[in-house]
Amino acid sequence: MKLFACKLALGALGLIIILSICCAEKGPDAHKTPDKETTKKETEPNVVAEIGDYTITKAELEIRLMSEIRPNPYEPASQTEIPDAETVLLEMIAEKAMVMEARRQKFQEDELVRPIVKQYMEKRLVNLLLGNHLEGKIKITDPEIDQKIKSNPKLDRERAKALLAREKSVEIINQYYDELYKKFHVQKKNQNFYTTAQIHQRLLLNPKEPRKATFIRILQVKNELTPDEKKIVLATYDKGKITLEDWFDALCELSPPSRPRDLHTPQGVERLLERALRMPIFVAEAKLYGFDKDENLLNKVKEYEDNILLNKARREKIKDIMGPIPDEQLVDYFNKNKEAFGTQDMLNIDQIWCQDFKTAQKAKAELDNGKDFEAVRQAYSLQKKSSPFNTALSNEGIFFKDLWKEEPNEVVGPIKGFHPDGIKWRVVKILEKTPGKAVEYSNEIKRRVEMNMLDEQRNKTLEKYRKELLEKYSYEIYTDKIGDIDPLDIP
Repeated sequence: MKLFACKLALGALGLIIILSICCAEKGPDAHKTPDKETTKKETEPNVVAEIGDYTITKAELEIRLMSEIRPNPYEPASQTEIPDAETVLLEMIAEKAMVMEARRQKFQEDELVRPIVKQYMEKRLVNLLLGNHLEGKIKITDPEIDQKIKSNPKLDRERAKALLAREKSVEIINQYYDELYKKFHVQKKNQNFYTTAQIHQRLLLNPKEPRKATFIRILQVKNELTPDEKKIVLATYDKGKITLEDWFDALCELSPPSRPRDLHTPQGVERLLERALRMPIFVAEAKLYGFDKDENLLNKVKEYEDNILLNKARREKIKDIMGPIPDEQLVDYFNKNKEAFGTQDMLNIDQIWCQDFKTAQKAKAELDNGKDFEAVRQAYSLQKKSSPFNTALSNEGIFFKDLWKEEPNEVVGPIKGFHPDGIKWRVVKILEKTPGKAVEYSNEIKRRVEMNMLDEQRNKTLEKYRKELLEKYSYEIYTDKIGDIDPLDIP
């Protein structure tokens, strides 16, 4: 199984403006099939497994299977065998167990996790509010489109219409915000702006901890502002306020190059405060409409939080697995896995993508009868324009071995392959084969060897953890619903 990215997404989230509208723990036997009365989703045809309050659908399993078999050229190894549906499903169940365990350990209360989830929910809340407010208000006339094209002749009518819709959306939203600003009785605390400017300069120019970056970072705000400083109020509105901490959060949402250069002045502080006010004012209005109770929204937020918790749980389990690894271990690992570090076997091929198996059979038959490859392509291919290209295991995955065993000038097919729209049938002409070359151990590949070793250790640690959790939490797999899944025949 692939090791999915373990990095916890900590990117700042800015205000979205809509411009396109129109578990119970268990004993040693608990993983066995429970009595039928205890299963909640057994009769639902699309549910293939459940654990706690989570269910996994057949569609979700098929998507995961597709992601497992599709090669990733940036990963050191590619899938060479067709993955088993039940094995992949077990890993998905174990990931749900990891989320359940993370919640049990209160990871969701982590001071880095909580604000990310809060920001995500607020952005979706505001989208619901603005979508509702803009509905039916944007009307574009033909004369307006004509005028837009006249001002910029490079625009076609669709692009001109989209730009007009954007402009009108921004205008309507700004007017709406001005109304809400008055409605919620916003009051700025100007007397605190000078103090804010001083604190900004302190964090920017005199950080407590040395840093390479020349800008203020999220962790610096968290660690270097005193509790009293974080509570300094810069503005109030009905049932809410903007504190110094909120102001710095708004600053950190901006990429460093786009941050204002005048935040050492009260005027600069006030301008950024205006930006920081927009989200909470819109959120307050959205809650008055009851959008925070929207079931689809709550499900999306929980799904997002689950992904954050899963990544955090993974990271916590492998955080101590790091280099450096002693040289003798690196050399020993390299000698046992030399094929992983040499150049790949390479094929130069041309191919004809076909709509289905029968079409691929017809194309192959005509080629076997001597018909020109380009003529057959024009007659049958889903892609009329194509040229020979180089490919390898990292591109072909499970299909590479069947291509590699053929000789140059041979036509292979019908054979499946990874088309941009899924797995499709094709006919492939082998033009050239270039065997990979072994390399000797050197300082140039030392880091690569170490990364492979560390990845293996992390994978083993996570695999062990998943097995432990599958023994701890009750789950059910409905094997009769996954028996017909063929990873190579998923639409």
